[in-house]
Amino acid sequence: MNHATSPGASTTREDIRNVVIIAHVDHGKTTLVDCLLRQSGQYRDTELQGERILDSNDLEKERGITILAKNIAIPYRGVKINLIDTPGHADFGGEVERVVKMADGCVVLVDAAEGPMPQTRFVLEKALQAGCKPIVVVNKVDRPDGRPHEALDEALELLAELGGEEQLDDVGYVFTSAKEGFATTDHEVRTDNMLPLLDLFVDHIPGPTIDADSDFQMMVTTLDWSEYVGRIAVGRINAGTISAGQSFDLHCLGADGQPTKRRVKPSALYLFDNLGRVAADSASAGDIVAIEGLDAVEIGDTLTAIDANNPLPRLKVDEPTLEMVFSVNSSPMAGREGKYVTTRQIKNRLEKELERNVALRVSMIEGTEAYAVAGRGVLHLAVLIETMRREGFELSVGKPRVVFKEIDGKKHEPFETLRVEVPTDAMGPVMELVGHRRGQLEEMKQRGDYSLLKFNVPSRGLIGLRTKLLNATRGTAIIHHRFESYRVVEGDVPRRANGVLISMTGGKTMPFALFALQDRSELLVPAGIEVYEGMIVGENAREGDMVVNPSREKKLTNMRASGSDENVILKPPRDMSLEAALEYIEDDELVEVTPLSIRLRKIALKENERRRKGRNA
Repeated sequence: MNHATSPGASTTREDIRNVVIIAHVDHGKTTLVDCLLRQSGQYRDTELQGERILDSNDLEKERGITILAKNIAIPYRGVKINLIDTPGHADFGGEVERVVKMADGCVVLVDAAEGPMPQTRFVLEKALQAGCKPIVVVNKVDRPDGRPHEALDEALELLAELGGEEQLDDVGYVFTSAKEGFATTDHEVRTDNMLPLLDLFVDHIPGPTIDADSDFQMMVTTLDWSEYVGRIAVGRINAGTISAGQSFDLHCLGADGQPTKRRVKPSALYLFDNLGRVAADSASAGDIVAIEGLDAVEIGDTLTAIDANNPLPRLKVDEPTLEMVFSVNSSPMAGREGKYVTTRQIKNRLEKELERNVALRVSMIEGTEAYAVAGRGVLHLAVLIETMRREGFELSVGKPRVVFKEIDGKKHEPFETLRVEVPTDAMGPVMELVGHRRGQLEEMKQRGDYSLLKFNVPSRGLIGLRTKLLNATRGTAIIHHRFESYRVVEGDVPRRANGVLISMTGGKTMPFALFALQDRSELLVPAGIEVYEGMIVGENAREGDMVVNPSREKKLTNMRASGSDENVILKPPRDMSLEAALEYIEDDELVEVTPLSIRLRKIALKENERRRKGRNA
């Protein structure tokens, strides 16, 4: 291996670069990696089909977002560039916090028109805390509304604000269009390749600092899974060397919170190469490796040489801010559409998710067979629920609630920074809606015909706010938010203003019955589907719930007169996505999730039971 070593001293490997790509959601991280792969000359066209090649997960492809961090390796100028693609959503911040520990440098990717956004700040802060050296890439310079130099200045200001002032004199930057496939140091001069960016990786990002003569040490930062070999531990070697088949000590945190140690022997060792992994006889400090054959290994565990006793500090990630209750599907339609419907199956699946999803917390609710599942936000938990339903699970999910903390004897709640970009003529409804949710306006800027509004708002106030903002601005608002801090609990946040229509019976919804209901409500179900008693079929036009019969048929008579039969024309029902349904429900309601359906229901299905609970409350 081509790396410089000097006995007893730290040296720098010049044959490798470990780089993490960080950016706000939809600024083009994965598309940029695609472009580099296509131009690397390492692949046939048939190997790189479609767009966003690294977003291999079905949910990632459908939503157009990155959920799981991934690594690839590109050779250039005799240097192996390990590129790590990360999510931009703060909801998946647990992924970011893990993988930045494997990198020595970070690509701060910003949109030429939007500049740095809330999640840019979030992921850059994590990278700087991990000691990554930044370079700035201003992407999408081909946008007609682009302002590349202003976006670059804003990125450098953000870097200084987050404590990177000493690096400002030596920050490399480049302008790119990942879509058009070029990179340039002058945005007015277009090239025909991405070589200036690859040069930036090699010239401005340092190789890993290593001590090859020290004892072997590596932290497990990612877990992969194979049906054949089980868990695969992925991480960067901090010190020393490792050989395939070599035994070493695995340091992990026991159930009592105390560190424990046991002897392990891996079955295979792999290095990352292009889009995949290749078997290796050995690897040394600075390499990112995958190790097979380690049972019960967890993220944050440290692998060390035998009897070295030099484990790394346990990996820490930000605590969850939102919680939902998962339980078995108890509706009259339970078990019809899913394969996995028992509490034990749900428990096993959540335990499996905990192995890879470090930002998740799961605890059983005492006295029940339900689980409190806490995560970073509605999107974080909705992706888990969507994944489970595609795997064949049926479950009931309760209303999202924020995670409160007791600090200095006072109750605290999470607050978030909310940024809304909206046409100036639609700014009024945004100010009113956010203010109604106890949001405080902190900053307002103009950019052409758009206004950029920055609020500080309790996380409770954000639940269900996105849909209201999009409706009020006819879909023109661009909304981003990220966790800011815990503060003393504010007053009450307004609940859903309207009540719901609750079915009083089971059966199929009839056009005649729905036609009679649609003038005083907004329907949530179409005609011809099966409903049950206690299921929510619409939103009332006013406050308070209303019990209705959506299965009522028109009575047939012997008397017929010309014009007495009306044509029944139904409005299309409101289409509820999983996130919208989770944000819509109230404390006495559930979202029933199955592989084929998303239904809303009351916890108590019988009307007399709901009334009794209401009187007791």
